[in-house]
Amino acid sequence: MTVVSEMNEAATFDRTTESTVTPVAAVSPQGFCVEVNQLSRRVQVRRRGEVTLLNAVSFAVGAGELVAIVGVSGAGKTTLLEAIAGVAPTTSGSVRFDGIDLRANLRKFRGVIGYVPQDDIIHADLPLQRTLRYAARLRLPSSVTAAEVDHAVRAAIDTVGLTEQVDVRVGSLSGGQRKRASIAVELLTEPRAFFLDEPTSGLDPATSAELIAHLRELADRSATVVFTTHSAEDLALCDRIVFMAPGGRVGFVGTIAEALEHFGVRAVPELYRRLANVDTPTDAAGTAGAVPMPDVGTHDVTRRPVASGFTQWGVLTRRSLETFVRNPLTLAILVASPALVVGMFAILFRPGAFDFQDPSPSSMVMVGFWVVFAAFFFGLTYGLLQICTERAILRRERLVGLRLGAYVASKVTVLVPFLLVVVVAMLAVLRLLDRLPSRPLLTYASMAVGLLLCAVAALGLGLLTSALVRNVAQATLALPMLCFPAVLFAGAILPVNLMAKAGAVLSMMMPSRWAFEAVGHDLGARQILAHGGSKLGPPLLASFGDAGTASTGTYWLILAAFAVLLLVATWGVLVRSTSSAMR
Repeated sequence: MTVVSEMNEAATFDRTTESTVTPVAAVSPQGFCVEVNQLSRRVQVRRRGEVTLLNAVSFAVGAGELVAIVGVSGAGKTTLLEAIAGVAPTTSGSVRFDGIDLRANLRKFRGVIGYVPQDDIIHADLPLQRTLRYAARLRLPSSVTAAEVDHAVRAAIDTVGLTEQVDVRVGSLSGGQRKRASIAVELLTEPRAFFLDEPTSGLDPATSAELIAHLRELADRSATVVFTTHSAEDLALCDRIVFMAPGGRVGFVGTIAEALEHFGVRAVPELYRRLANVDTPTDAAGTAGAVPMPDVGTHDVTRRPVASGFTQWGVLTRRSLETFVRNPLTLAILVASPALVVGMFAILFRPGAFDFQDPSPSSMVMVGFWVVFAAFFFGLTYGLLQICTERAILRRERLVGLRLGAYVASKVTVLVPFLLVVVVAMLAVLRLLDRLPSRPLLTYASMAVGLLLCAVAALGLGLLTSALVRNVAQATLALPMLCFPAVLFAGAILPVNLMAKAGAVLSMMMPSRWAFEAVGHDLGARQILAHGGSKLGPPLLASFGDAGTASTGTYWLILAAFAVLLLVATWGVLVRSTSSAMR
């Protein structure tokens, strides 16, 4: 029996088997008709010049069809999928949904297009039902009631066949179940076009077949479904296949049987080899774009409303907090690491360094600096992994209307209370152990504000770095490069007054410098050094110049400016990094 006959028999069997999936009650009656016309994408690559990723691609997809994009590695499958889904830019050509230009109406189409990349687009630490409920609150209008959200979540879960896994942690689902969970997220907005990149990658044959069967049912009921794949077994239920040839060109569009006949081969592996050797556009043409499209005219498309910025901020804040709480290791690190550092401070420093009658000037400087650096360090590390670990989720949620201001604000809302607890606990413990001097409560409150502002500025730096790097490994490598300047140019190891001119200028850009001076100002360090019982005090004070002479309000204002500037910069980087998908 040939590969074609085996696939045809499988398709016939699956089409006639009674469906076990509960349909979504309110889905659209059919998918979009998709027309791809002369679509090209060229990019500039260092040392190679201009590279063509897509070369005048043209074909059509009928409403409610299940279509696979296949081809040899590097033929442009993912690039083509992203282009027709409106996720990636193109150089020329057009994509039309029901006769409406996608690129010109991209924002309006966002609510009715589903896109599932290869990466998981859901948080692994939350139960499936909770994950989908948060996703629904982000995507659906703020006016939607809790009952309507629950209905949408149940319908999406039923559609992908995960009813028995509603309370299972997403990270504990199997590979195929996680893929279906990602699909369920997109079903919440009832898309009429669905695009999936390698949905069966890494799955065993049985799980892969089950997932493709779900996509077949989705196409039959409500959506046009297009996906990329390397597996020949995924093609049995497809209405048509787009075969990509090297150079980003279409080699053929049609069924497997038509492709085998067109290229004169007997099996799919031979077909792949034949496509790899297609040299000319004429040879590659095949039946590309030959499917007739209905005359749908050109009409306006109504943009689906999404949740307001305030609603999204609340949802994102609750989701981030629940993610922390449900991950014991992360929560333990957030709480235990500051405790360990404060314990080390208690062991490192002797009591009484700030005693006016018998001070220890060098210890005073070090105590003040390391308290500041601890606040800076925890703010930095708390923010450093926040964005890069969920980049795929952020990218997808941005495509369906996530407001980046709400996203950044939610991170600050969740993490600042942790930083406040760290700062207050650190000051309290060091005071109780006499590592910090006896001062009025108002003085310690002022110190706490200054240290918290320093920590928030460092949090902004961590979030900005997390938005700039591509992965966790890069964020980890960036940590020492961000910490060293905060240590060297804070004015404690070497007073600013003794730095080279370039170093003194650079120190002005270090939040740790201003926090260090603020702490010294609050503790009255200059008075202790100038008039205390240590002969080392006056010369050491002279080396610090005018450090610590500004008012407390001035230091707060500088630190607050750093925090705002870095958080706004984080927002700007996220806007820029996601703008290609929103144009």
